[in-house]
Amino acid sequence: MTVQGLGYVVIETTDKAKWHEYLTKIVGAMANGEGSDGAALYRLDERAARFRVIRGEADRFAVAGWELADAAAFQSMKSRLADAGCVMTDCDATRRGVAALACGKDPAGSDFEIFYGPDEASSPFESPAGVTGFVTGKLGMGHVVYGSLAFHDTHNFYRDTMGFGDTDLPEIEAGPPGSPKMGIAFMHAATGRHHSVAVIQMPEPPAGCVHIMVEARTRADVDAAYQRMQAADVPVSATLGQHTNDEVISFYMQTPGGFDLEFGWDGLVVDPATWVPTAHTEVSKWGHEWAWQKAAAKAAAEEANG
Repeated sequence: MTVQGLGYVVIETTDKAKWHEYLTKIVGAMANGEGSDGAALYRLDERAARFRVIRGEADRFAVAGWELADAAAFQSMKSRLADAGCVMTDCDATRRGVAALACGKDPAGSDFEIFYGPDEASSPFESPAGVTGFVTGKLGMGHVVYGSLAFHDTHNFYRDTMGFGDTDLPEIEAGPPGSPKMGIAFMHAATGRHHSVAVIQMPEPPAGCVHIMVEARTRADVDAAYQRMQAADVPVSATLGQHTNDEVISFYMQTPGGFDLEFGWDGLVVDPATWVPTAHTEVSKWGHEWAWQKAAAKAAAEEANG
């Protein structure tokens, strides 16, 4: 019944053209036409869609789609969620290009979906930006990070109800010196990507999530994406660096939806059967200078210079 990984994400936007430019030219995703619901579809691999971009009245991250292995696992998860008091609705599977679909909300109010049997594409993946490929397959498409003041309830929901395993449980000062420490729960799915979902003890972001992550196959892919971001004047949220817990080398950039996208390489894969949760106190081994840090340093320098 355990979730295999992040199968797809749904993004709501008032301007689909901006997302098309961003996903194809900066991220390197491959456009794949429209779904039955009018969503613009984008590929990272052999799947028909990993990104589904729908027109709406807001610009935000809308839905995470969590993949189950088969029909039996899907039905078991539906029952497990219902038994835990999570209201699940059978939804139109064709609009997501899957065999079966159910929709619900987590304790933070974030929409999520469970599914099995995704549609496959009819042609090989080819990145329009030249990305050699993305690390997906059994690990899923990447990860999503939420913010929630209902931190413990949300953590417990993903761990105890949906079956994710705790990977890293730090408390980190994620702001200027003296800022309150925030709890973070990094959780892995059954197939072992260091984290497929994470929850930060903070207010729910208006954009629907803190960030999503995709992982490229090579370090050269990361460097090339960083250059594309700079050339297109896409705002950088965090410079190149390496995280301490999942060991990924990555950078963060803003998306047209107001949340961030982490573009990384060489993330840690754990063995869910033997992994013992850690509690790292440093976010990164090197790099990852955040936009707020650069702004604070600039303001301090200007004040010092009179």
